[in-house]
Amino acid sequence: MTTQLPFAPDFKTPYESGNRNQTTHWDDCIRFYQELAQQFPRILHFFEIGQSDAGRPLFAGVITADGEFDRANLQSQGRPVFFNNNGIHPGEPEGVDACMAFVRDFCFQPERLAALGKTVFLFIPMYNVDGSLNRQNTSRVNQDGPESFGFRGNSQHLDLNRDFIKCDSLNAQAFNRFFSAWSPDVMVDTHTSNGADYHYTMTLIQTQTDKLGYGLGPFLKDTMLPAIYTEMAQRGWPTCPYVNPIKDIPDHGIEDFLETPRFSTGYATLHHTIGFMPETHMLKPFADRYESMRALVETVLNFTIANATQIQQLRAQARVAAARNQKVAVHWSADHGKKSSFLFKGYKAVYSPSVIGHYTRLSYDRSQPWEKPIPYFNHFVADINVVQPKAYLVPQSWRTVIERLQWNGVQMQRLSADQLMHAETYRVLSVSSRPHAYEGHMFHDEVNLQSQQEQVQALAGDYLISIDQPQARYIVETLEPQAHDSFFRWGFFNSCLEKKEAYSDYVFEDTAAEILRDEPGTRAAFEAWKQVNPDLLEDQTTVLDFIFTHCQRFKEPEWNRYPVLRLF
Repeated sequence: MTTQLPFAPDFKTPYESGNRNQTTHWDDCIRFYQELAQQFPRILHFFEIGQSDAGRPLFAGVITADGEFDRANLQSQGRPVFFNNNGIHPGEPEGVDACMAFVRDFCFQPERLAALGKTVFLFIPMYNVDGSLNRQNTSRVNQDGPESFGFRGNSQHLDLNRDFIKCDSLNAQAFNRFFSAWSPDVMVDTHTSNGADYHYTMTLIQTQTDKLGYGLGPFLKDTMLPAIYTEMAQRGWPTCPYVNPIKDIPDHGIEDFLETPRFSTGYATLHHTIGFMPETHMLKPFADRYESMRALVETVLNFTIANATQIQQLRAQARVAAARNQKVAVHWSADHGKKSSFLFKGYKAVYSPSVIGHYTRLSYDRSQPWEKPIPYFNHFVADINVVQPKAYLVPQSWRTVIERLQWNGVQMQRLSADQLMHAETYRVLSVSSRPHAYEGHMFHDEVNLQSQQEQVQALAGDYLISIDQPQARYIVETLEPQAHDSFFRWGFFNSCLEKKEAYSDYVFEDTAAEILRDEPGTRAAFEAWKQVNPDLLEDQTTVLDFIFTHCQRFKEPEWNRYPVLRLF
């Protein structure tokens, strides 16, 4: 460890020790919890759950009022679980310091511990370990403190809040196993935001309520969110939805952030967990961001404790409903034809000539505050639905996909013998990908598919995955190619998009003529193509490629066939 902070006897954090513009170094943060757990072994259990890509340990902690820490025992008792994740972006550290003080107070204040009742307080103190060790004070442009902080990227230069579904990092792999094992009822993942200027220190992203669906979505929208906003205002930290303007400034309206499963709250949705991503405003002083974050975490915890039974019942109902659905939404978009309003406190937007270039720049005049209702687009509709199969068949060769399913508690059965299966398969007609790498992948933005019925040879050892299980939603939204963050979109099946064999043009020229003579379907397709592309007839490669890729004689069944089978 790099330092020996005087934690005992009061365990004050660096933030509380006089300079309220400091955040804790990873070494001191871990030592803080280790010493606290040693001194209070019946309150706090602190343990390693994995490693970072740079080989540093990743820790988690559990607090209970009765000293029971065994996960199996807690789950058998039906205990509610509240989960607080911190430090995923180490340049946004107020949650790290607030969690330390929060845990310390559980240990030192019996009445606070007793208020937990049966609820389990689960936390990760510093998720992006590698990024937290890359300390400076320059990477967060325009941010007001603290004096020194970590960096967004981990040691692979990955943003870990884009990695939850694809799991390129060891952190995410450990997190998937940890989260699915504990199955928290409510999660708060702490962040700092940038963007427009406004009055609020605290803004809030919640699991998008329509996408969360089942009974949980209406409960979150109509009961939980109003209670959180009311209590935060009473605590002196009025809170607004995350300021995601539909145009350049909030005056025109804001829209819910669609947090797909690459993000923590979107990932939580796949497990029917109510997720929150509080975003304090980076233009506000670090001390204010810290205090509002602590108030938010405590507010959500208090609501969870008071309403745990109802939340758990709704989650159980959602799991059953997801497994029994006949039609499932796998892609969502904002409905701009349906809006509500939010009483927003902002500052006057000012447009003036730039002194740097020949353009107009935006600024906000804090001497001209305003308060008025603004449009709030918080209704989303499903724009892609699929008929849910009874099961999927994943060939054993796709190991990276299978292990991610296993990390998330998906129940599977391996075939004991080869068998011919009648299944629905997808043919990939086209994909369009981002022009540049995104978080280590060439992400497929657009996916165009055609379904068909086939007889497919399945092998002994392939994985049969029934939908009739608690993890049904995770299964569907990762294995359906058109889902927001499916494994297909992230490129886990890219090799299927490549034709493996080729030809020599001087030989294939004669063969192509035979194909057009012998295959009426190919000949018709070629004639239609010629009518649309007469100029391309001068290019031998283009002409022969068309015939080669469309003919039946040299057809490669695996090419552009999505290998996961849908079974009815």
